[in-house]
Formats: sequence, structure tokens, C-alpha cells
Amino acid sequence: MDPVITVDHVSKRFGSYVAVREANFTIARGEFFSMLGPSGCGKTTTLRMIAGFEEPTEGRILLEGQDVSRTPPYRRNVNTVFQHYALFPHMSVRDNVAFGPRSQKVAEPEVEKRVRDLLEVVRLGTFADRKPAQLSGGQQQRVALARALVNYPSALLLDEPLGALDLKLRQAMQIELKRIQREVGITFIYVTHDQEEALTMSDRIAVMNEGRVEQIGTPQAIYHSPASVFVANFIGSANLMKATVAEVSGDRATAVVARDHRVDMPAGDWGPQAGGAATVMVRPERLRLTSNGHAERGALPTTVQSVVFQGPVVRCALRCADGTTIVAHVGPEHELPEVRPGQTIYVSWDADAARLLPPGDAKPGDIDLDDRDTFERSLPTL
Repeated sequence: MDPVITVDHVSKRFGSYVAVREANFTIARGEFFSMLGPSGCGKTTTLRMIAGFEEPTEGRILLEGQDVSRTPPYRRNVNTVFQHYALFPHMSVRDNVAFGPRSQKVAEPEVEKRVRDLLEVVRLGTFADRKPAQLSGGQQQRVALARALVNYPSALLLDEPLGALDLKLRQAMQIELKRIQREVGITFIYVTHDQEEALTMSDRIAVMNEGRVEQIGTPQAIYHSPASVFVANFIGSANLMKATVAEVSGDRATAVVARDHRVDMPAGDWGPQAGGAATVMVRPERLRLTSNGHAERGALPTTVQSVVFQGPVVRCALRCADGTTIVAHVGPEHELPEVRPGQTIYVSWDADAARLLPPGDAKPGDIDLDDRDTFERSLPTL
């Protein structure tokens, strides 16, 4: 790894409120790195410390190997794109993009070349003479990106820049953002609470919760092998069953769920012990349903609660013997037995489809505030 940004054991406190706790990770050159989590988890505060808008209470921020923890934003070779693009309304697209290099006294032929090249990358070459008011929301966002990239920063910081766009445009811009990042080869650090955005665009994701980095990994690793109940619950849909560890042998473990049902799975690296509490996680699409308990060895008996057709999948809600509800997503490639509420159905999955996680019941937040707002709203009214 060729690190561009190093967050070295960084903590940030606002009075008694701890926004970030011991964040410690590096971001590589040319990487699309996302910080994902609910509002108030610390991701925006971490981005602001990288940008220079906040100073760490403890730890260091390194940019290209240099400690910039106390360096003001205008002296850091990073640029930030916010949700509100703040384009100059009286300037053309060309002049908006050219503003940065002209401010740095770059020679005009070089300015023109950079602007022309960046407008081609963001596919706005034919819109150079238009004003921002003559552009759609997605086009304005691409102008903001070109303006932020034209000075060739070491990293581009993006703070939920798609939040103001409608769903269809937001999904289209996810693909565009990844394409632009690959073409320019600059490190992107992206903050979002939208798991789809993070999974679609990222090379790696840092999942944050209550100021802590819970897990860092590729989208595939985060989704298929979450490190905690919170990560499993926040990324996609997950069936989470309370369990007791029956035995651990090497890298495999056996756990008991739904009162007396034994299941085998990878043990994980968190140190489960026989007799200890745990959580078994299985994704809904990994479950198989049969009406015959003998058809699948070790199948878990359940009672059907509801069956809902959702287009690509049929969603089946099932109740286990201990009252736990699990959900199965049955796609067209799987044969679905005829099921109805109240019927007994048997559930099975491949051993490597399950994950043994530490016990926990963390739930993602649903308040749409950034970290600073969360802190300020927690203050007493004077």
C-alpha cells in the first residue's frame, strides 16, 4: 500500500462528547475509500479532520507522510465537495472549473488544458459556456467535481454529495463517480450513510458506530463476513439469531440456536469460547426452504408468518421455536415449496453461509443529522 492519508490513533472530543474514538487506518493512493455509518457515528467529523476544518484532540493526521494535524485547510493538498455544490452562479461552467488554477496563478494555456481535459472526463465538454442555473442537479454535481479535481489534489473528500439528488439520478451518479475516480486516478474519500452507495463505489469501506471504526474491508468482506452484529445489521438485511457456543475446534465452531438446533460455521477471530453467548448471522438470500425436514440434513423447523411477492424475490417471514423471526429471500432460480401462514417449513443453509459473531443488539440510527448537529443538539438549552 502506498498511503496518501494516515489517520493515526485519532480521537475528537467536543467538551464531554466524544465524536471519534481512536480511529486508526490508512488510505492508499488511487483508492475509493468510503466511511459509512448512521448519523452521529463520527464519519463527518473524521472527514472534517482530514480536510483541516477540525483539529484532532488526540492523534495525528498524515498527508503524503507529513503531519498536517495543525495545518489549516488552504495549506493542505486536498479538496472537498459538499452536498451543496456552491457553484458561482454568475460564472460559466468553464470559469467555475478554472477558478482554482487561476487563483494559483497557473499559466492560462495550462488552465485551458486542465479545464478542457476535466470537462471531457465529466462529460460536460459541450456545456462549457452554460451557467449553473442552466444545468440539471447531476450536471452541477459533475461541475463541482471538475472544479475540485482541476488542481490535482492528493485526495478528494466528498461529504454526502449525492444527498440532494433524486433516487434515479443518485444511482446513475454512483456509477459516474466511480468512473471519474478511475479515470483521474486520485484518491476519493467518501462519507455516506447509504449502504448502497458505499457497496457500489468503494474499494474499501470503514463502517463506523458511536465514534468507533467497527470494521474496514472490501465491500464483499464487509457484506459476507461482518465483524459485529452492528455491521451485519447495518449492511444489507441479516438474520441474527441468539446462540450459545457448543464447541470450538480450530477455525470451526458449533453453536446452538432456536433452543436446541446445532449449526456449524467458521469460528471467526474474536475468540469464541464453549459455553459463551454469541450471535449467528445468515443473509436472507442464503437460506433454502423445503417442506420436508428429511430433504435437507440438519434443517431448522420454522412456522411461516407471511409470504410476500416483491418482484425479484419472494420474502418469507418465519418464526423459530424460541420466537426468533428470520427472513428468507427466495429468487426465481430456487424452487419455492407451496407455503402459507401457519405451515411448518424447514430452513437450511451451507455451513460457510453463516457467521458466528460476538453477542450484541446494536441497531443503526435513523436520524438524518451530521455529527456536529448531533453534538449541538445534545447540549442543554440555556
